[in-house]
Amino acid sequence: MKIEIENVLPQDIEARSFAIITKELEQEGICLPAEQAPVIKRCIHTSADFDYARNLLFSEGVIEKALHAIRNGASIVTDTQMGRSGINKTRLEGYGGKVYCFMSDEDVALAAKEKGTTRAVASMEKACALEERLIFAIGNAPTALIRLYELIREGKIRPELVIAVPVGFVNVVQSKELIRSLEDTPYIVARGRKGGSNIAACICNALIYMLDRS
Repeated sequence: MKIEIENVLPQDIEARSFAIITKELEQEGICLPAEQAPVIKRCIHTSADFDYARNLLFSEGVIEKALHAIRNGASIVTDTQMGRSGINKTRLEGYGGKVYCFMSDEDVALAAKEKGTTRAVASMEKACALEERLIFAIGNAPTALIRLYELIREGKIRPELVIAVPVGFVNVVQSKELIRSLEDTPYIVARGRKGGSNIAACICNALIYMLDRS
């Protein structure tokens, strides 16, 4: 069997990848909404999983609201260091925002131990003290989403956007549905069990890059 290797320059690999994604979506007869396409395609690019063309759910007007928030200095709170490291912090800082992850903080570990909760829960509670516009990018811990849902319902925090994409089996689907039930909270949700910290980060990056191109 002859194996043909495509000759692509390093600086052209990403563009070539997106061209392949676009072509395969067209072959499947999938037409993405223009404002959502950059987010969906970057999720596919990150995971090589075309299911994201069907399972990413967007609240009404969420892209416009998210871009407005980032443009006006919103910061991002993640539930993993992996998610934090994957977000383009330099580009975000150009708009005045920062990326936070409190999972490794000593006070979060202590609070979780004292209350008998997870660090993810304690980190969401710590985020409430931040006096700035916040986007939450949750890719790992459904407990973080559940607590965030409670904090929103209690009026203790009002996120600009919730990216709800934890991966797994226990309370993952349920936690995402809780976020979808919030009437006044913009969201991007990966319906079902799929997601991950890499997906949370790539959605953040897709939004940042959309601003860079505008």
